[in-house]
Amino acid sequence: MAQQKLYAGAKLRDLRTRLALTQRDFAAKLGVSLPYLNQMENNNRPVSTTVVLALAQEFGFDVTELGRGDAERLITDMREALADPVFADAPPLADLRLTAANAPGLARAFLELHRAYRQTHERLASLDEALGREDARLAPSPWEEVRDFFHYCDNYIDAVDRAAEHFARRLAEREDPRRALIAHLAGQGIETRFEDSAPLRRYDAGGRCLTLNALAPFETQVFQMLLQIALNDQDPLLEATLDLARFQSEEARAIAKIGLANYFAGAALMPYTAFLTAAQEVRHDLELLAARFHASIEQVAHRLSTLQRPGAKGIPFFFVRVDQAGTITKRHSATRLQFARYGGACPLWNVHRAFETPGRFLRQLAETPDGVRYISLARDVSKPGGSFGAPVRRYAIALGCEVTHAGALTYADGLDLSRTDTFEPIGISCRICERRDCHQRSVPPLERRLHIAPDERGLLPYSVE
Repeated sequence: MAQQKLYAGAKLRDLRTRLALTQRDFAAKLGVSLPYLNQMENNNRPVSTTVVLALAQEFGFDVTELGRGDAERLITDMREALADPVFADAPPLADLRLTAANAPGLARAFLELHRAYRQTHERLASLDEALGREDARLAPSPWEEVRDFFHYCDNYIDAVDRAAEHFARRLAEREDPRRALIAHLAGQGIETRFEDSAPLRRYDAGGRCLTLNALAPFETQVFQMLLQIALNDQDPLLEATLDLARFQSEEARAIAKIGLANYFAGAALMPYTAFLTAAQEVRHDLELLAARFHASIEQVAHRLSTLQRPGAKGIPFFFVRVDQAGTITKRHSATRLQFARYGGACPLWNVHRAFETPGRFLRQLAETPDGVRYISLARDVSKPGGSFGAPVRRYAIALGCEVTHAGALTYADGLDLSRTDTFEPIGISCRICERRDCHQRSVPPLERRLHIAPDERGLLPYSVE
C-alpha cells in the first residue's frame, strides 16, 4: 500500500513564526531550498522525510504533531455551521479541506462569526423579555467559548496536568486519598466538614472551612476536595493559563477557571504517568481503573480521553456524555470522530441504548460515513440525590477509539472485527451525514439533491440522490 503523503503547511508556518525565523533561515536549518520550503508551507508539496528528521533534530519538534491537529474537526465544524439555513449554497467539501489545511485561522474566524450570529439571533428572538430592563444587552455566550478552548487544546493542558501529577506524588496516603486530602487542608488551616444537607462543595474563605455533602459518593467528595485545593493552591498557574487563552469576557474566564480546576482535580486523582501505565496494564478496564484510583466510571472514561501528552500519548479516545433527551452535555474527541456542536448525537449510536440497561456496558462496532471504523463502549451513569424523593440525574457516557487499537482494549475481546456487516453505520448529525438509506434520518442532508415522488412512499417522504 502506498504511503500517504503528509501535507502540513500551516504547522510549518506556525513553527517558523514562533521561532521568529525568516523563510530563508528556516529553509537553511531544514536543509532545503527556499522555493521548496515555500511550496511545503503552501501545501503544494508534501513534507519530505528529510524535513521531518530535521524538525526533530534541529528543533526537538514532536513530529507526530504534523500528522494530527485541527483540520478534521475544523472541517466538521464548518460543515455543521454551513448547514444553517442562512447559507443558501454550501461550498464543496474540497474547498473546506483547503481552507482547514491552508488557512486554519480564517476557518476559526468564520466559526466565531457564525457563533456570534447564532447567539445574537437567539437573543433577538426573545428580546421582548428584556425590554425595559436596565441590564438588557446582547452578549456572546461564554459557555461555547470555553468549550471550544478545551476542544482545540485536545482537552490536554500540559502545565496544569504536570502540576497535578506533582501534587499527587506528595500525598502521603494514596490508599485513602480522602484522609490524605483532609490532612493536607488541615495543614493549611482549613477545616473539612461533612453535612447531609450541604451542597456538593461550599468553601468559606473567611472562616477557613470546606463543607462537603456527606451523602455524596466517596469519589465525588475526593474530587471536590481536589478542586478546592486547585483553586486555593494553584491560583497563579490557573490565572497564567487563562491569560494565554485570552477569553473575550469575564464570564468566560470565570467558567474556564472552574474548568481548569476540574481538570487539575481529575489529573491529581489519576496522575498521568501512573494512570497511563495502569490503563495499559489492565487493557483499559474502566472498573479496575476506578477501583485502583478511587474514581467513578465517568471520571475514568473522561481521563482516558485526555492522555495526549507529547512523547507519552495514550490511545486517542473519544468521550461523550448525553442526557435522556439525547442532548450532548460533555464531548471530547482525540480521534477523527467529531460530534455535533448543536443538538444531539446520532440516534444509531449505542450511547442512547445505555439507559435501557442500567449498570451494564454496551459494546458497539460502528463505521462513520468516511469509512473509519470504531469500537464504542456505552454505559448509563446515574447521580442519586442522596435521599428518598430527591431527584436522580441520569446520563449515559460513551468511550471509544478506532478499531486499530482494539487489541489494547479488554472490551474488544470476542468481537469479530473482520466482518463488514458487524459494523453499524453511524454519523454525526443528519444535516451533514451523507448516507442515503438511513432509516433514522430526521432531516435531509445538506449536500445532496432530493427526489420527491408523489405516487410512492418509502421510509422517508423523499429519496436522496
